[in-house]
Amino acid sequence: MSICATASRALGEPLAGTAATARTWLLIEQPGPWGAKALTSSRLDPRLGGRLEEAARGTGVRLALVRRPGRTGPTSTRRVFAAHVVPGQGWVYEASTDDPERLLNLDLKELGAGNAASFAGEDSALSGTPYTGAPLVCVCANGKRDRCCALLGRPLAAELHAAGAEGLWEVTHLGGHRFSPTLLVLPYGYAYGRADAALALAAQRAAASGRVLLGGNRGRSVWERPEQAAELAVRAESGEERAEALTVRTLPPGEDPAVHRVRVDHGDGRRWTADVVRTVTEDARPESCGAAPVVAARFEVVRLTAEAPSR
Repeated sequence: MSICATASRALGEPLAGTAATARTWLLIEQPGPWGAKALTSSRLDPRLGGRLEEAARGTGVRLALVRRPGRTGPTSTRRVFAAHVVPGQGWVYEASTDDPERLLNLDLKELGAGNAASFAGEDSALSGTPYTGAPLVCVCANGKRDRCCALLGRPLAAELHAAGAEGLWEVTHLGGHRFSPTLLVLPYGYAYGRADAALALAAQRAAASGRVLLGGNRGRSVWERPEQAAELAVRAESGEERAEALTVRTLPPGEDPAVHRVRVDHGDGRRWTADVVRTVTEDARPESCGAAPVVAARFEVVRLTAEAPSR
């Protein structure tokens, strides 16, 4: 019965390049207990959950259930959030519904592509409206999926709730249990790990002013993991905090196909090329509590080259 977060921290496993990937997050309120596979093992109709999972495959949409911290009873009306996190094209909409079957009318392929028409507007499935509240802070707290999310995530959510944090939700799964407590901050889609209340509140304040924290940052979910690592390396070198300042793309492979070549462009014309490699540690560690130890894989920036500004 290992505590995977303790093992990961002891090994000094880096956080950069470990965020779950998604262009759009669809968060559905579901109070009450969650099972390990929450969409089909909660008080949400499992048939509905299964159909939503199937509809989301290959669309760039990541589904999760959310609930308010603490004990919450059944509700006839649930909140739903959709957040597209592509730089320069992002949006967050919210809706309320007393008929979760309406979720099946969402065009998840279009949501993943950044088109919110099926979610927002009078003729949409949910009549969603732009979200104008505090940046959303979603703390992973599904103890049935991993013990660390219960032992570390839920107390963090409770502490933030007691402090009066707005925009706060518990969420079913963000990936990377071993980095608990983990959280996702929207609208920009950056994930953080080994978080405490001070980091969570600082990340929320940063997002409210269009910035991002470097400390505890796992990466922006819109990018693949080598790209996440490259972007954070550029932020560390340049000191750039503005969330929307950087864009990232993978370049064609060079002479060594094992090296991921990633271009990071700044809005002011600066650009960098990062060579990113997948490495493994000598020491094994469990990826989740109770799982057999495995060798840890990570994406590491081995070379970061600043180039002349584009004109």
